[in-house]
Amino acid sequence: MRITDMTSKQPPHFVFVHGIGGGAWCWYKLRCLMENSGYKVTCIDLASGGIDRSDASSVVSFDDYNKPLTDFLSALPENQKVVILVGHSAGGLSVTQVSHQFAKKIELAVYVAATMLRLGFMTDQDREDGVPDLSDFGDVHEVEFGSDQLPISAVIKKEFQRKIIYNMSPLEDSTLAAMLLRPGPIRAILSAQFSTTSDIDNVPHIYIKTIHDNVVKPPQQEAMIRRWPPSDVYVLESDHSPFFSTPFLLFGLLVKAAASVGCN
Repeated sequence: MRITDMTSKQPPHFVFVHGIGGGAWCWYKLRCLMENSGYKVTCIDLASGGIDRSDASSVVSFDDYNKPLTDFLSALPENQKVVILVGHSAGGLSVTQVSHQFAKKIELAVYVAATMLRLGFMTDQDREDGVPDLSDFGDVHEVEFGSDQLPISAVIKKEFQRKIIYNMSPLEDSTLAAMLLRPGPIRAILSAQFSTTSDIDNVPHIYIKTIHDNVVKPPQQEAMIRRWPPSDVYVLESDHSPFFSTPFLLFGLLVKAAASVGCN
């Protein structure tokens, strides 16, 4: 039975935000499951992600990078908590920024294997907890440098993507991802810093841990959870990409998360 058959109340509106180099396409399995269960779904392409026309080297600030999401939230009705945000990986930073800016429009923020830092990268500890360390895998990045010889964009080399990002995912999904991943604007993302506001405390947040994650490793996830405790923590036996490796379980946890704030 579809949720729209059970209640006249509007179903939750889930807004999915991809990580660095990804796009709205990452969520195709979740979108199918949710829309066929009666939920409203929006999948955002951030600047230089998915089918967005921006080049990563042209995205110079985090505000520029996150503009597609802030524009989307800006257009929603005022003072109505109408969306549940779901951020994956670096998409957690995007979710946090708009939670500061549009708290009155957000019912819940869900962080999936995500960077969850209340104020972004303000301190060395933030960077230690929130920036993936892939050095164990060797020289894994293709990097573009700016005129100052500092990195401006990067993508994981194709030969490392499955081992690092999709180690438990179906082969056809990691093959699709290898075709669609784009360089991400790492300088802009690492510049993410947010002003202290009390409004964000009015947005409950939940963390979904991925315990076989080679990108945002479990100790980093635990550290961010300790420093900014969510209202609940769920656990998946997943790699960094549960939207591919465990889509049905992730779907169930998102429905559970929605129910926890009275959205079902």
